[in-house]
This record gives sequence, C-alpha cells and structure tokens, in this order.
Amino acid sequence: MHDGTAQDTEQRTAAAAASRRIIISVDAMGGDRGPATVVAGLQAVAASDPEPGFILHGPEEELRPLVARHRALAGRVEIRDAREVVSMEDKPSQVMRKGQKTSMWSAIDSVRDHEAEVAVSCGNTGALMAVSMLRLRKLKGVSRPAIACLWPSRNKGGFNIMLDVGADIRADECDLTQYALMGASYARNGLGLARPRIGLLNVGTEEHKGRPELKAASELIARAAEQADFDYLGFVEGGDIPSDRVDVIVTDGFTGNVALKTGEGTATIIGDFLRQAFKATPLSRIAALLALTSLRRLNRRIDPRRVNGGVFLGLNGTVIKSHGAADATGVAAAVQLAADLARSGFGARIAARLAQAPTAESVAGMDQGEEAEA
Repeated sequence: MHDGTAQDTEQRTAAAAASRRIIISVDAMGGDRGPATVVAGLQAVAASDPEPGFILHGPEEELRPLVARHRALAGRVEIRDAREVVSMEDKPSQVMRKGQKTSMWSAIDSVRDHEAEVAVSCGNTGALMAVSMLRLRKLKGVSRPAIACLWPSRNKGGFNIMLDVGADIRADECDLTQYALMGASYARNGLGLARPRIGLLNVGTEEHKGRPELKAASELIARAAEQADFDYLGFVEGGDIPSDRVDVIVTDGFTGNVALKTGEGTATIIGDFLRQAFKATPLSRIAALLALTSLRRLNRRIDPRRVNGGVFLGLNGTVIKSHGAADATGVAAAVQLAADLARSGFGARIAARLAQAPTAESVAGMDQGEEAEA
C-alpha cells in the first residue's frame, strides 16, 4: 500500500540526481598515510570517471601543490581551507565541542549545506559518526545509525552487505530490526536487488540459540518483512557472510567490526602466503607466470582495499568511512562508491523508503498489542 509512493519518490530523486553534476566532499587529512594518498585516490577516480567533482578539505597551502600534480584533477577540485585535523586519538566528545575548524567537520558541513551529495573520510570512526550525527541529524524514526560494508560473496553481484560494523557496539531487538530495514533499503538501492534476503547473525541457525535480544529481534524482523518488501531467512552463521544464501547480514557493531577486521586480515594473509609459495623455487616461479591471469583475478576478489568504504545509514545525508590505513587504491574505492551512490540519488531514496517502511518500534507495538489481546 505504501510501495507505489516510495517507488515514485525514488524515481524522481534518481532523475534529479542524473540532471546535476555529482560533487563528493573529501576530508584530505584523516588518514594514516596523509593527504598525498587521498589526492592520489581522487586522481584514480577522476581518470576513470569523468563525472564527479570534488570539494577537498584541509590546509590549502598543503593541498594545492598536491592537486596540481595530477592532470585529471584540473578544474574538478575545489579546495576548502580547514586548518585543524582530527587525530585518531581524539575523543568524539572533544571533537564535538572543539572541532568546528577541522577538515572532518568541514567535509560533513558540505553535505549538510547541500554543496555535495556524499562525504568521504579516512579519519577517526567515532569522531566521524559523532560529527555526522550532530551536523546531519538522524532520519526520522532512526534511533541508532549503522555502518554498512560490502563483503565479497558468491552472489551474482559479487557482494553481500553487513551492518552494523562499528557505529555502536550495542544493539537491542529494535535496533537490529531498524538495521534490517536500512540494510534492505541499501541492498535495494545500492545493489539493485528488488527483494533482498536478510539474515540475522547468530551462533547457530536453530531458533533456540543466541541471546534473548537476538530471539526477540528475529521475531520483529520476521514481522517487518511482511510490510517492507524483503525476505527474512532467520538466523545465519559466520560461514554465511560470504555465501550466496543471503544478501544482507544484520548484527551489532561489536560483532560486525570483529568479523570485518578478521575478514580483512584473512584476505591479506592469504595473499601473502600465495606470494611466498610462488617464490619458493624456480619451478614455482614458472607456475606463477603460467597462472598470472588467474592469480590477478583472485587478488582482485580478495583484496580488501577494493571494497573499502563503510556507509553510514540512518542520517540526513550520506557519509562513507574509508579505512584509516587505506592506500590510494583503497581511497579510490571509497570515493568511487560515493560517486556511484550519489549518481543513484541514494540518500533521498533511502530516506523515502525509511519514511514509508514500518519502524522497529511500531512492529514491536503490534506484537505487544496482540499479546495484550490474547
């Protein structure tokens, strides 16, 4: 009954996005490798995608010569002078009180002021979420924003979505239900899946397993699925995260972040072991040359840099958190994701979907009402 309105709104916002130039707001100063790496990432995107322009935030005298070295960035970068930097050691509360002159704050304000569609930062995750919530505010009906990441999988599109991967270490049954609704909207608008399959991460697939809030969340998500155009598969396990069984994996930020960092570390060590194995003997080097094309294809599939970029969901604006240690390839992946989401009108589309979807609290209220009647 609500779907037609949501689809109409999505189509209008997509058409509006297509009619204007995409602008990406980028915090140049937050990463471990410094602004030169961020600018090199922008160069990589600009060389392959002629559409987006960039607002780059940081000390102008430091950024201008870096940008001038890259021909593909000529005429496509506006430098926004921001003298201060949020360090990885800064507490979110300190940044919220005194961070108005930082490059991170400036990057978020460009989205708040509708100068850019998406903000990208490699900086302190806690500070970035705090500033984003303060300046952009949460979407109506959202109690806790979440960070969603793309996970390489056996699915036809090559990726699954997992959330939350670090916005908040706690999540009760209503929070997890909201994550399911937001994850379904991201899958629908970001991956083009008409009816996403949602799974709730647990220590087993049996209904009796897991903490009480997981069992309660499972019931709420099953009820929400009836109205929100997704299929709920019930509990899934860690082995299902990269599988083709599910499209969206819902969990709390503590579990999701541990899984994400474990996956990144595993992918890196597999790559290292392969390189060591093919350098061991002269015959193994010949074998590596014969298998070079296949090895490159494997490297692209497991390289965590190429799926770098966690999307903050549940805010009045789109923010992407790049890994703090990202190199130019990783930064480029996050910025390209930002451009792709901006091109689809993602921010307005997910807001329209969430406005039409049942909230976790309303689903919980329906359950309570039924219990009272019984």
